[in-house]
Formats: sequence, C-alpha cells, structure tokens
Amino acid sequence: MKKQIQESDLELFREEVDGIARLTPEAAEPYRRKPPPIPRPKEAEFPDAETSDGLSEAQVETPEYLLFARPGIQHRVLADLQRGAIDVGLEVDMHGLYAEHARHLLGEFLAECRHRRVRCARIIHGKGRRSSGRQPVLKSKINYWLRLYDQVQAFCSATQRDGGTGAVYVLLRNPDKDRRGTRR
Repeated sequence: MKKQIQESDLELFREEVDGIARLTPEAAEPYRRKPPPIPRPKEAEFPDAETSDGLSEAQVETPEYLLFARPGIQHRVLADLQRGAIDVGLEVDMHGLYAEHARHLLGEFLAECRHRRVRCARIIHGKGRRSSGRQPVLKSKINYWLRLYDQVQAFCSATQRDGGTGAVYVLLRNPDKDRRGTRR
C-alpha cells in the first residue's frame, strides 16, 4: 500500500521547483573509449633467394618428415616443437592452393603472426598426393620459403593429431626479445 502525500507537502514542493527547467536526459558517455585503430602490417616482402646466403630451391631437399632449425635453437625447444607441446597461436590451411597464391598467403600469414605476437604457428600444406610430379609441390615450396624468413627460427612436421607430414609447426622469433642485442 502506497503512502499518500499530504496536499500541503505537494504544494510546498511545487513552490520550490517552480521556475526550474526540466532536464533532458542525454546519452551517457561510454565507460571506455574505443582505442584508435591499428593499421594492419604491410605485407611482408618475400625475401629474395639472392639475399638469403645464396640458398636456391634446388639445394633444399624435401624428405617425408620436415625438420629445420637455425643455429642456436635449444634442443629442448626443438623437442617441444616436435612433440607439439608449444601452443599454436595461429594456423593457416594452404593445401590445394597454387604455388604463387600460397607464397603470397605465407607472407601475409607471417606478417599477421608478427602483428599478433605469435610464437608458434601451424601451416597445413597437405601431403601432396595429387601433385603431378614425384615430390609434393606445395610441401617443397613451404620447406624452401620458410627458410628465407629471418622471423622463422625452426619448423618441423606436425604430430599425427595435427596433420602429420601434411602440416608443419613453425617456431617464430620470440616477440618479447629485442633483436638488437640489448640484454637486461
């Protein structure tokens, strides 16, 4: 049951608020302002074979199981990569693509990995069973192209649960470490 307001109280209230303009409600300002947009990184320039220590595609052998590590990579880190123990931050599925499109996509993918500060990525290239030649085309190209990027520290074929020899885990340069050699 509502309590009735006495007429004398209502009159007193009306006298007090007489002449006051009614406030119009405005939209409340958002609690957090949207951050300014961050432009996507430019597509990574595809390294030239001439600038990568003279490594040519013909010199790179492509066995069934892929394994590559730059000098200085710890054995334990490489073993973790091979076991699939490092969390995959991003993945891309390239199998079935033409080589030129895959090359372009790889550059964009690695640029996105750098932008998102990804440490480990997975690239699905397929096993190459439908390749016209004897060697799987895309697998061979990925094996060669990944070696050209300084950002790529190591890569190896994935475990069976993640695609086996039809995919690779890629260990990327640690985004938290400064490359210029300034150590703390």
